[in-house]
Amino acid sequence: MEWFDAEGWTVARTVAQRGVAAVYVVAFVAVLRQFRPLLGEHGLLPVPAFVARVPWRSAPSLFHRRYSDRLLVVVGWTGLVLALSVVVGLPQQGPPWVPLLVFLALFGLYLSVVNVGQVFYGFGWESLLLEAGFLCAFLGSDRVAPPVTVLALLWWLVLRLELGAGLIKWRGDRAWRDLTALYYHHETQPMPNPLSRWFHLLPRPLHRVEVAANHVTQLLVPFLLLAPGPVASAGAAIMVVTQAWLVLSGNFAWLNGLTMVLAFSAVDDASLAWLLGLLGADVDPASWSAGTEPAPAWFVVVVLAVSAWLVVLSRHPLRNLVSRRQLMNASFNAWHLVNAYGAFGSITRRRVEVVVEGTLDEDPDDAAWREYEFRGKPGDVRRVPPQYAPYHLRLDWGMWFLGLGSSAQMRWFVPFLARLLEADAPTLRLLRRDPFDGRPARWVRARLYHYRFATREERRSTGQWWVRSDEGLLVDVHDLRSLRRYL
Repeated sequence: MEWFDAEGWTVARTVAQRGVAAVYVVAFVAVLRQFRPLLGEHGLLPVPAFVARVPWRSAPSLFHRRYSDRLLVVVGWTGLVLALSVVVGLPQQGPPWVPLLVFLALFGLYLSVVNVGQVFYGFGWESLLLEAGFLCAFLGSDRVAPPVTVLALLWWLVLRLELGAGLIKWRGDRAWRDLTALYYHHETQPMPNPLSRWFHLLPRPLHRVEVAANHVTQLLVPFLLLAPGPVASAGAAIMVVTQAWLVLSGNFAWLNGLTMVLAFSAVDDASLAWLLGLLGADVDPASWSAGTEPAPAWFVVVVLAVSAWLVVLSRHPLRNLVSRRQLMNASFNAWHLVNAYGAFGSITRRRVEVVVEGTLDEDPDDAAWREYEFRGKPGDVRRVPPQYAPYHLRLDWGMWFLGLGSSAQMRWFVPFLARLLEADAPTLRLLRRDPFDGRPARWVRARLYHYRFATREERRSTGQWWVRSDEGLLVDVHDLRSLRRYL
């Protein structure tokens, strides 16, 4: 079935399968390191309480049958080992059913985590990873050519991802339309990285050029994917370069890296060979697909049936793209398949950070207060923002939303303060530094500060990366007894 086999995209399949699996590795490492203190049996938002009030059909998960921290560890390690096996290429050496089962297992395990993860897993890149993993299950193994319908669905995913992000910006904040969004974005984004301040201090005319280039990349370039071959490869290259620019300027977990991997699925072998030839390499693209066999009949039937089902599911995100009331990062089914994507439909003009303080003193009115330091979010004004992406610091991201005034975040923030007063070791391990070295604080409070990047002159004179000003209390002084009334 020549029409079914896309023999000219063998490298694209390899990059897609191994790249998506590499992101699953990062995701399951985060599960093992962060899930239990955030969502475990004694977490800030315990899973047992969640599954008791939310039916399985609304959030399918292995943990609806039974949750325990031990089972969570089994899920995390199983997912990690399976993902590593794909990264090194083991399942791809077998018949097509082997990578199919491995990727479906990765999908099912991570879906079980996401669907009980509540606000800590309420990010668009969770759905993106699930959808990408599901599609990779049907790309086959190295023994057969990639199925053209699955490649087309990957291109459709990239088009939705980029076009959705572009449209939500254009329809949303005026700052995107008047090209001023980057006057603010690098400073107010959730998790700045070491280069964010440098990007923020670039000349404003260059910021306007960056925004205009973003519009071209997200509103026009995705349509190049509709013309597979050199045209689609060129479009994919533009998207990869743009995403690399975003990697340099901020910490957006695995969103940018995964987008680059998925965009590469549109690069055909001939275009890649041409590029390598320009760099001096002598390669024959035909050799990359040599030795592949016709796909077995069962695999063809399964792939076509799944492809048809996903096309039917595409009607919802397609309507969303053309709707004036476009949804951002929305899933239209509990399986997180064929989703709507988009980010930063509105731009925050001011950065407000929540700073958590504690004291060992008995009298809170005459106390020496010390700050708890988070791993990634701004705190110490002299500290350079670290690079954590593609790893996702879920507690730190929640603190950013809390600073925006999100009432949903208070559901976990009050228990978080209680854990600090208890000196709960798993919770303290989520932080960069506990100012009391494991001793329970007597009192805690949370203050709001306005943060902005230091100018070049301020940086030279003070050594500070940030300048901040006090904006008052978010949570007043509490000890453990008074705080428990709110739990």
